[in-house]
Amino acid sequence: MINASIAIQVLPDVLDDKETVRIVDEVIAYIESTGLKFFVSPFETTVEGDYDKLMEIVKQCQLIAVKAGAPSVKSYVKIFFNPDNEILTINSKIDKYIDRNCEELNK
Repeated sequence: MINASIAIQVLPDVLDDKETVRIVDEVIAYIESTGLKFFVSPFETTVEGDYDKLMEIVKQCQLIAVKAGAPSVKSYVKIFFNPDNEILTINSKIDKYIDRNCEELNK
């Protein structure tokens, strides 16, 4: 059951932008490996699924960033939890904008 979604922004405490991207890419690779539905945007990654699994993902994102070389990490997390019903999915929120966004990016 999809009863929660999170949006997580992981900010490794490193000075070099390329190093930031490398570490964040490792965090995103971990999120992808969970098999849950996710969406990467410029400032955060949204993931939907079971609440307990999502809370474990939040925890692991910090540990992966440190393991990847960040001496410390700041994360900003938004959580939507609806224990009794399904939630609005990523697709229900963004599908109507996909073509429009692709057009804008290709300008």
